[in-house]
Amino acid sequence: MTTAQHKIGSGFGTRSTADEVLAGVDLSGRLAIVTGGYSGLGLETTRALTKAGARVVVPARRPDAARESLGGLAGVEVDELDLGDLESVHAFAERFLASGRTIDLVIDNAGIMACPETRVGPGWEAQFATNHLGHFTLVNRLWPAIEPGGARVVSVSSRAHHFAGMRWDDVHWQHGYDKWQAYGQAKTANVLFAVHLDKLGADRGVRAFSLHPGGIMTPLQRHIPKEEMMERGWIDEQGTVLNPEGFKTPEQGAATQVWATTSPQLNGMGGVYLEDCDIAEPAVDGDQSSGVRDWATDPEQAARLWELSAELTGVNAFAA
Repeated sequence: MTTAQHKIGSGFGTRSTADEVLAGVDLSGRLAIVTGGYSGLGLETTRALTKAGARVVVPARRPDAARESLGGLAGVEVDELDLGDLESVHAFAERFLASGRTIDLVIDNAGIMACPETRVGPGWEAQFATNHLGHFTLVNRLWPAIEPGGARVVSVSSRAHHFAGMRWDDVHWQHGYDKWQAYGQAKTANVLFAVHLDKLGADRGVRAFSLHPGGIMTPLQRHIPKEEMMERGWIDEQGTVLNPEGFKTPEQGAATQVWATTSPQLNGMGGVYLEDCDIAEPAVDGDQSSGVRDWATDPEQAARLWELSAELTGVNAFAA
C-alpha cells in the first residue's frame, strides 16, 4: 500500500532534537550504518543512536579523521569507504558481509554540495556519483544483510531538490555545468531512490524514506566560497551567521533522520519524503520553502532512475 505524502502529526517539529525524538526508544542489539557519521549531522546522528543503545558502523572516506572525531564514543566502529569510488564501496560491503551481521538501520547521510565541476570514476559528475550512485551501490551490495533485518533505509536529501529534477538527457552534466542545479539533481535522485527502493523492499519488510534535514551550518558548505555565503545572506564578513533562527543546530538537523529510522509512528509506512520530523506535504508551485516536488516522488521516474543506476554501476540486488 502506498503511503500518503501528507503530515501525520508526529508531535515533533522544526526545533526537535535527535535526543528528543529518541526519548524512550531502546535500540539495544540493533546495528546501524551511517555514512559520514563522523561530521556535522552524521556525528550528531551517531551520538544519538549510540546513546539509545545502537551499535553504529561509520564508513568514512577519512577513517583516521573519523576515529579522532568519534574518539571515546562507545558502540562505534569505523571502516573505510569512498562513495565516489565504486571499488571502495564494493570492498567495504564485502568486509561487512563477511562479518555475518544483519543491518537494522541505514542512513545514507554522507554527501557533497555545490562543488566545482569534478569528475569521478568513468567521468561521472561528482555530486550525482557521490550522493546517489555511491549510496545506490552500497545499499544494493549490502542487501543480503539489510533484508534479513527488515531494515529501514533513509536517504538524506535536501530542500535543494526543488532546484532541479532529473536531467535525463545529460545526467553527468557534460554540457553547461551548474553546481547548484547539479546538486539539485543529486538531491532529487536521493528522493527517487527511496521511492523505488520502498516499492521493491516493502514486501520483504524493508522500508525506505527520504528527507530534508533543515538548513544547518556544517562542513557540507566547504565548497561554497565565503563571498557567496555572504551574498546569500548566510554570514557576515567575520563569518558570523546572520540569521541564526533560520538555521537548525546540528542536534536539530539530525532529528528527522533519527526519527525516520526509529519512530514507531512510521511502522507500515514508506516511500515518502520527510521534513521537520513529519511526513512533508506536496510542494506548492512557486514555493521552495517546504514540501516535496512531484518530480521527486514520481514512481515512473523513480523506476527509470533505478534502471539507469543499475546500468551505470552494474549492481542490482533485485535483478531477475
